[in-house]
Amino acid sequence: MSTAQGAFDGSQGARAFGPGDWASWRGQSCGVGRWSAFEIAAMVLGFMVFWPIGLAILGFKYWQRKSGSQLDLQTVAASRWQEARSAMKSQGWGQGWAAPRGFGFTPRATGNTAFDDWRSAEIAKLDEERRKLEEAHREFSEFVSNIRKAKDREEFERFMGERGARKDGGAS
Repeated sequence: MSTAQGAFDGSQGARAFGPGDWASWRGQSCGVGRWSAFEIAAMVLGFMVFWPIGLAILGFKYWQRKSGSQLDLQTVAASRWQEARSAMKSQGWGQGWAAPRGFGFTPRATGNTAFDDWRSAEIAKLDEERRKLEEAHREFSEFVSNIRKAKDREEFERFMGERGARKDGGAS
């Protein structure tokens, strides 16, 4: 029996696939390595920004398929981001400022009450100055708006006067 004939009739350890076998085989190997929209976008952007990033994403997907890992790129990236943020917080990064207040941030207490009192007074002065500037801006905006309305009214009345003169002149 020839090799080709053995391959076609299922001998020599070859196995024939039926419709059910094909679906189970395809779902088994392709389910692990499916690309999500996030992974495709990350790979394309990775190649556009710096080609080793795109190559690393391709390598991750290859490893994922070969190892049968259920991890996806988005989960791995999110966990690494959280690890980096917690590491930076533990080293004191981002702890110098409290929650937002107004336009800026309120600094935390330094422990020196005289300095903290002075700083609070200065911030209060700046907030008052900011409030005055916002009020002046609002008043100026209203002034400009009134000027525009008056100019529009004047132009409209002139148009209506010219239009009435044309109708009177054209009718006679």
